[in-house]
Amino acid sequence: MLLKSFEVKQEWVDYNSHMNMAYYVLVFDQALEVALEKFNMGESAAKNLNRTTMVVETNTKYLNEVRLGEEVDIQMTYFDHDTKRLHVKMEMIKKGKKEISASMEWISLYIDLSKRKVTEFENEKLEIMDKFIKDNKSNFTSQNLQFTSKLKK
Repeated sequence: MLLKSFEVKQEWVDYNSHMNMAYYVLVFDQALEVALEKFNMGESAAKNLNRTTMVVETNTKYLNEVRLGEEVDIQMTYFDHDTKRLHVKMEMIKKGKKEISASMEWISLYIDLSKRKVTEFENEKLEIMDKFIKDNKSNFTSQNLQFTSKLKK
């Protein structure tokens, strides 16, 4: 499932003439924000509801170089949740070549920012996420996941 597309900018390129590893994280994070806004857990929820997510664990694989000016699509390839956690995996696909350049899998916790503590998802968010999973299940794969044991179901 496509989240967002990017073109590699000059400031993202390091002395090895490819995208620096820090910018992979930036790109994946900005792409996931698209889904978080749909779940009412992104930037607007943080500002208006004092509720959002915070990443607690990641696994990143750098598979093929991405260079200046190349375009990539960020695809969500897996999504699940329990009452307090999100489990997400995304892949960076080089446009034109359909080549996987990187993947990132992570676990995020749902946070009440007024207390800076983990809290449970509200029923409306659980319903939104469950519908999202149902509607996109055919686009997701559980192959090669690192964090399947992290959810408390």
